[in-house]
Amino acid sequence: MSENLEYPGPLQGGNRLHLQADCENCFGLCCAALPFAASVDFAIDKDAGQPCPNLQSDFRCGVHKNLRQLGFRGCTVYDCFGAGQKVSQVTYRGRDWRQAPESAQQMFEVLPIMRHLHELLWYLTEALTLQPARSIRGELSSALGETERLTHLSPDSLLELNVAAHRADVNALLLQTSELVRTEARRQQKNPPKRQKAYGRGADLIGAKLRGADLRAANLRGAYLIAADLREADLRAADLIGADFRDADLRGANLTGSIFLTQAQLNAAKGDPNTKLPPLLTHPAHW
Repeated sequence: MSENLEYPGPLQGGNRLHLQADCENCFGLCCAALPFAASVDFAIDKDAGQPCPNLQSDFRCGVHKNLRQLGFRGCTVYDCFGAGQKVSQVTYRGRDWRQAPESAQQMFEVLPIMRHLHELLWYLTEALTLQPARSIRGELSSALGETERLTHLSPDSLLELNVAAHRADVNALLLQTSELVRTEARRQQKNPPKRQKAYGRGADLIGAKLRGADLRAANLRGAYLIAADLREADLRAADLIGADFRDADLRGANLTGSIFLTQAQLNAAKGDPNTKLPPLLTHPAHW
């Protein structure tokens, strides 16, 4: 492991608690709207719009405590970024799809759109806390405000929204943020690696042997880290947006200061109490 470093701290703000799932205020939307196929992640097939047989009348999961044991690992990985309660309580004003079955299909189609927007809110809110990105804080704030505005559109307007175009605009700002943060982190490294491999977006690192690797400030955007050995790896200030951590071994890894990491990515990985995480993210129960 590398020496302890103090990467640039956060700016004021950055509250992302409302971007965490609140199942108590959701109508079990992910359990009804989303499809899944029998696999290592799901014990059964389920079509989109078909409520899961484990969904109870109060919109709670009847087997929540035993999902992994019963073959529903995929459910423990999914994270809606708070989109479920937003659609339930704001977009549809607390009227659920059982009370108003005529709105069920539309509600189910709105959920993934809202999730995309809430995921962008998660990244933008984080970007605004990063000191090296202060030079573009105005642009980030504007993008955050516009994205939040879009989440309050009517169901019909949400369905007509070009989410891909908006995501591309936001991603350009997130790329700038990443470059600023990683450049500053490299500048502050007291003992930078002499040769750090440039992985780049979408790098194929499936099953890679990276135990103890110095990956500080690495660009791992969209990297395929499925079943990679990242035990005791140093991932501080690494850009992890969209990285696939399914079954990656993060035991003892240091992810403090990494950027654009999500709870869903951690839920898909393996780790232990020695895995160091950024604020707001937690060690999954199955670790």
